[in-house]
Amino acid sequence: MDRAIRAFLGFLQVQQSASRETLRAYASDLHQFHSFARRRRGATALLSPKGVEPEDIRSFLAALDRRGEKKSSLGRKLACLRSFYRYLIREGEAVENPALEVRAPKLPKHLPRVLSKDDAAALMEFPLTADRHALRDRAILETLYSTGARVSELVGLNREDIDYNEGTVRLRGKGGKERQVPIGSVALEAITEYHAQTRLLPPCRNADAAVFVNQRGVRLTTRSVARIVAAYSRRFVGGSVSPHTLRHSFATHLLDEGADLRAIQEMLGHASLSTTQKYTHLATDHLLAVYDRAHPRSGKPAGTKK
Repeated sequence: MDRAIRAFLGFLQVQQSASRETLRAYASDLHQFHSFARRRRGATALLSPKGVEPEDIRSFLAALDRRGEKKSSLGRKLACLRSFYRYLIREGEAVENPALEVRAPKLPKHLPRVLSKDDAAALMEFPLTADRHALRDRAILETLYSTGARVSELVGLNREDIDYNEGTVRLRGKGGKERQVPIGSVALEAITEYHAQTRLLPPCRNADAAVFVNQRGVRLTTRSVARIVAAYSRRFVGGSVSPHTLRHSFATHLLDEGADLRAIQEMLGHASLSTTQKYTHLATDHLLAVYDRAHPRSGKPAGTKK
């Protein structure tokens, strides 16, 4: 099965331009399942893709569930196995997809956290000093909130991707798909001010290409950006937020201001409109909260939380 896993990961990388994060997650999920299935069948079992049964997958997910694995993680692992066997059938390495007979775990309804407009504005101002690190951090926060970019898209930005005259930026999304999205003048000014400082740094092989770099002039990683966002947002009452929270806030605030859902879909790079529609629920929750606080006939005393 190890050979089949390697072939599948190679297919994802070459044919579907899967991201490094996707490849890492799928490799981990598949090897974890392979190890579990071999233990279940016995240490000497020669487990091939054709020998896997739906019950192997059910037992695998049940064992992870007993260990407290999140339902969303279980769902991802099942989706990974379904995709793996779909590939094997296409290659003639398997006849049936055992993962199709396994029911996906029911996910709890969860709406992503969204910053209020006041909190989002405050977050942009948290990097106060004029040193290059604070200027970089402010440019990162402004760009995430201004464009709705995924953190992987942000760290992948090159300087040539920014069109200062048109006020747009080119983002490289999932599957290598590119899209051109607007970027606000405030974010562009923050980037310009930051780059004025980075020119003082010694030349580095990545400094000319990457928009956001670390103190050595090397392109930032997604983890570095997540730490930066978490550090500045810790002072919020609800605790720190992730870069994805700024993406959710970007979409929700646009919708609040009357933006078209299709336009938001294009800016976010969603393949399906149904993925974007979750923001209508967030906007509705916000409207209901405002109604409850403000309308004299809402049945709730002024200042009472919903």
